[in-house]
Amino acid sequence: MEALTTGQISPDFSLQDANGVNHQLAQYRGKWVVLYFYPKDNTPGCTIEACQFRDHDQTLKALNAVVLGVSTDSITSHEKFIQRQSLSFTLLSDSDGKVSQSYGALFKLGPIKFSKRHTFIINPEGVITRIYRQVKPAKHSEEVIEAIKNC
Repeated sequence: MEALTTGQISPDFSLQDANGVNHQLAQYRGKWVVLYFYPKDNTPGCTIEACQFRDHDQTLKALNAVVLGVSTDSITSHEKFIQRQSLSFTLLSDSDGKVSQSYGALFKLGPIKFSKRHTFIINPEGVITRIYRQVKPAKHSEEVIEAIKNC
């Protein structure tokens, strides 16, 4: 499978959120999408990253951006993570890892699989404008905001 690059149309998908509601990437056309993959709910780095996106939620909304977090964790795990951290954005369950794999963000070793910490910024037309494969959780939301502002 070829790695995704900027300038490509982002692969569409359909995943469930913590409430069991299906979300398709195509339904967010007309908005900037911050599609961020992360390894595991309620772990130190993932909690820092999620809370940074939560804390910058109003700034992102003002930029016409929506944040979608994706991991291989279950819907139930996402629900608990959202409640524990008062997250204000959608977390999607990629329990089989297929969406993570289509974005080159799946780590798999035998029965162990999880999403790598990668982020894709997708413009309102559905085109990938920025890819982050080396993410520092504590500053990432600020990087994303700057990138959207500069596009």
